[in-house]
Amino acid sequence: MLEPLLPKGTKAGRPPVWPRRQLIDGIRFRARTGVPWRDVPVEYGPWGRVYDLFRRWQRNGTWHRILTRVQSLADAEGVRPCGT
Repeated sequence: MLEPLLPKGTKAGRPPVWPRRQLIDGIRFRARTGVPWRDVPVEYGPWGRVYDLFRRWQRNGTWHRILTRVQSLADAEGVRPCGT
């Protein structure tokens, strides 16, 4: 569902050491728990790489596009936010 909204990798060369999905899961972990970036478990990748991806996508509008798309899908399905 998210794949079409994510930026395409344009760099040629070595494949990334940390899969993008793993880094996204690290961002989700941090958002869900509220821990400091340095406390994101290493299983998601180095905290600096997780943070860099978060900031890069925040600057280029990727997170805004994802939020807008998920909200529009929820609206189309008639899903309401919790507590309403």
